[in-house]
Amino acid sequence: MNEIALRLAQHVRSATFGGGDLAVVLNQLAVAGKLIARELSQAALVGRLGDAGRINVQGEVVKKLDLWANEVVVRALEASGLVGVVVSEELDDPLHLGDGPYVVCIDPVDGSSNLDINGIVGTIFSVRRRGGGQEGMAADAAQPGSAQVAAGYIMYGPSTVLVYTVGQGVHGFTLEPTIGEFIQSHEDIRIPGRGRIYSVNDANAPLWQPGIGRYVEYLRAHDKATGRPYTARYVGSMVADVHRTLLEGGIFLYPAILGPDGRASGKLRLQYEAAPMGFLVEQAGGRASTGGERILDVEPRSPHQRVPIMIGSAEDVALAEEFVAGRR
Repeated sequence: MNEIALRLAQHVRSATFGGGDLAVVLNQLAVAGKLIARELSQAALVGRLGDAGRINVQGEVVKKLDLWANEVVVRALEASGLVGVVVSEELDDPLHLGDGPYVVCIDPVDGSSNLDINGIVGTIFSVRRRGGGQEGMAADAAQPGSAQVAAGYIMYGPSTVLVYTVGQGVHGFTLEPTIGEFIQSHEDIRIPGRGRIYSVNDANAPLWQPGIGRYVEYLRAHDKATGRPYTARYVGSMVADVHRTLLEGGIFLYPAILGPDGRASGKLRLQYEAAPMGFLVEQAGGRASTGGERILDVEPRSPHQRVPIMIGSAEDVALAEEFVAGRR
């Protein structure tokens, strides 16, 4: 890698019009990512793998690294002095850090079920400005995705990659471990208008809406004229699956599924999974939808609200919406 290429700190300073508060927040998130990457590389040797013996607010088993990574990100943001509120998958309630002007929503270790098998995981982040009104922290923590001023993810795989946007395109940086710097490796990422890959957990197929089932069957059908069948790829980490989709095109879906009460609901969290990924993909020329509504337009009812999602190439997502609506 060219070590004199543009570094993340330089790019962020330029992208945020000369630096300032937002640049500091983004650079602190990058610092947290470096620490998490280092810990992941030796987690099996220092006793970080396995369950932490608790259940989070979403009813999911918490991994030891979930808790450790959450603490690392929170402390990095607190050190900036610019983040007033943190919403995290690992915190039952929004955390008040002070009077800083930003709200940061985070999934510290996305795909943590992959940890014990050395699979790819990531950190997802979303930055919004605080409202400053009388409603207080609850309102700050429940702003729609359209209020985001920055979003991104850090993917911990064969290399550590940070991808981010501040509303001026999408850019990727790869960690050069010998100098400890994120170096630009993907400039102005543009997602293809249509892809050849779909990503979905099809074990849930019996619980999908009929339109989703028809859409996946359509993708699997052989038709050379329309470039089918699509290839199936599913990692089980949203960061990994969306990263591939961002670079190669196609669609990632986590549709609503029927619960024991007979009602359909989404699985992924709006504030720190769907909304930041939606912002990124739209900035790269793609599309992000619940199946009936643009992800960035969803008004959150709570910090941990779940939504269905279909995200990726604009043509692929538009076609999936047609199937959900019953027009195909």
